[in-house]
Amino acid sequence: MVVAVMPYIWLAIIVLAVLLEMGTTQLISIWFAAGSVGALIAYLVGASTLVQICVFVLITGITLAFTRPFAQRALGVKKTSTNADRYIGKVAVVTVEINNTLGTGQVNVLGSIWTARSSDGSVIPVGAHAVVESIDGVKLIVRKIND
Repeated sequence: MVVAVMPYIWLAIIVLAVLLEMGTTQLISIWFAAGSVGALIAYLVGASTLVQICVFVLITGITLAFTRPFAQRALGVKKTSTNADRYIGKVAVVTVEINNTLGTGQVNVLGSIWTARSSDGSVIPVGAHAVVESIDGVKLIVRKIND
């Protein structure tokens, strides 16, 4: 009974993998389609279910190992510079008290106003100086400079 079901399983995996691949911009499932084609061929030449599964795993693994590094380089997402990194390490002046609990805080750095949060959770008063440690979305994460 299991033997009669196997070609349908391999066909289903092929169709699902190809459809999934068509719906994405990255190569994520094409290797399973290749493995399923190999397993389907193994079924057609009379291989046992265990051999079909081994062929599926082997072909999927081989195609993944040999093509994934090339595919990642070819489809690699290029980081678009936004110049926001220039704020990291700069000194900012707190213009609205930074209080992570209340969700308030604003700083002026390099002439730009940014929403800010404290990196250590401390409250930073208006007028204090803080160094920008990182950027989280549209918020600067700052640490108070002890004057």
